[in-house]
Amino acid sequence: MFCADCERIENYLFPETTFWLFLPTFESVNKAILFCGNGNYPAAQTDSHSIRVEVKKEQVNRFLLGLFGEFEPNELNASKITTTDGGEPTFSDIGRIVPASVLINRLNSEWIIQAIESHSYETHFQPIFSLDEQGNPSPFAFEGLFRIKDEFNNIVPPSHAFKLAEGSDLLFSLDLIARRSAVGHFRKSGLNGKLFINFNPSSIYDPSYCLRATASAINALGIRPEDVVFEITETTTATDESVMRGILNFYRNAGFGVALDDIGSGWSGLNMLHKYRPDYVKIDMDLVRNLHNDPYKQTIVKHLIQLAHDNGTKVIAEGIESEDELAILQSYRADYYQGFLLAKPQFYGSTLSQEEQTQIDNTLTGIN
Repeated sequence: MFCADCERIENYLFPETTFWLFLPTFESVNKAILFCGNGNYPAAQTDSHSIRVEVKKEQVNRFLLGLFGEFEPNELNASKITTTDGGEPTFSDIGRIVPASVLINRLNSEWIIQAIESHSYETHFQPIFSLDEQGNPSPFAFEGLFRIKDEFNNIVPPSHAFKLAEGSDLLFSLDLIARRSAVGHFRKSGLNGKLFINFNPSSIYDPSYCLRATASAINALGIRPEDVVFEITETTTATDESVMRGILNFYRNAGFGVALDDIGSGWSGLNMLHKYRPDYVKIDMDLVRNLHNDPYKQTIVKHLIQLAHDNGTKVIAEGIESEDELAILQSYRADYYQGFLLAKPQFYGSTLSQEEQTQIDNTLTGIN
């Protein structure tokens, strides 16, 4: 699961960094020059819409946060920045030009880079159960849940980490690490059943190459493609539909399963079910919560399950926290069940030797 593009995290800061600002309007240029003058940052206008600014390492935080305070959000998005180690920009430096907002967000995301580089992350697994006729649960699958730690060794909520990563141009790297972690920890843990991997379709540069690398790594680890299900959250907009269909077609042709998460929330649950024909759908936990006390939710959930079954799609009810919720979902004939009532996510230790674990890590990072 090696990808040279996703592995690369650009460095923008040096002991003495020269910032090259490309600004959208004359007013923005004047505003930047005034800001630099008031902050004692050596600056020079290089042409009508660009300036260069010399910033010492200990001043970078104050400089970037100051820019964030001086410019309106639209100005930040329209302004572009690259950096050099004192000299004129090269073609490589020009290739690192990013919106000013991205570089400022990167400042708040340094801990993500440190966590990736120090391997301060892991995957917890939450079982997905099938129930027999007597209601006894048995694990059908395990959903990999990414856990990343900050510099104080605290687990950061994944939604917050991925939101920061998206705004900092780190989404590609973080999503790759999360997929790699899920596959690696699953293989090391010796768990039996299917593996559900959360996946953001917007997080890959080249679907053909990145997905092929993922498939190759899974096969190399001896995990059967039919035991892997890629779980896609309901975040893809209409403009991404052709890419989404291409991704799903690739996964299916490679033998993997596809699941759609949070059906019943957001804008397009039924449309996504119709367009993408997933193997599994997960009923949104907000619909499951107190389902037994809400006739309106009951109508929605009952019809969603029936609609999925009519189209040959299996239904997973997630977020189950009470026996009453479980009982009514059973009466609606959901196929599988997940939630704190049945089992909480947990970290599973390795059942393999250190040599075997190292071989898995090497396979996932492209080391032969």
